[in-house]
Amino acid sequence: MAISESQRRAVAKYNAANYERIELRVERGQKAVIKQHASKQGETLNGFVNRAISETTQRDNEKEQKKEE
Repeated sequence: MAISESQRRAVAKYNAANYERIELRVERGQKAVIKQHASKQGETLNGFVNRAISETTQRDNEKEQKKEE
């Protein structure tokens, strides 16, 4: 079923209000490797990248807290 123009506009408006975009550059061929890994984990490429960022940020913050103790 095709998405109507009004639905497309509504989704675009929602995305603009709720999300920010980040451009990510990887070496040629890495996108396919990352996408395949994400798929094996049952995730989309975007979901995997978001999880990787979140987990790394949390781990780095925990390291910083331990240094401060």
